[in-house]
Amino acid sequence: MRKVLGLDVGSKTIGIAISDSFGWTAQGLTTIYWEEPNYDLVETALKKLIEEHEIEKVVVGLPKNMNGTIGPRGEASQDFASFLENKLQVETILWDERLTTMAAEKVLLEADVSRAKRKKVIDKMAAAMILQGYLDSKS
Repeated sequence: MRKVLGLDVGSKTIGIAISDSFGWTAQGLTTIYWEEPNYDLVETALKKLIEEHEIEKVVVGLPKNMNGTIGPRGEASQDFASFLENKLQVETILWDERLTTMAAEKVLLEADVSRAKRKKVIDKMAAAMILQGYLDSKS
């Protein structure tokens, strides 16, 4: 099975996670820094990851409002998913990511990770939680 990439797309960072070859587990991979909506800044890096890891599809976190509606951040994620499909020709899935960043922060706090270290890993950890939610739904 080819692998799946998970993305937590923010306005300044994109947390990236990857599945194992069986599609069972998600692991944080890296964080890309960018200035939204400058897709040119991330196109090459994402294309390289997709090719290098033989990515079959990309799960993009969709931050919905608590009442289920789509706000500006959700619209930005939808735009990013469209960019991936149109420019990089990869299947994308939008996945409800409500509270994943807060959940990642809680896990890191409980593990007593310092604020500086939390800031470095929170995005890829949130991406891993988004991707794991998707993978769990498939099994």
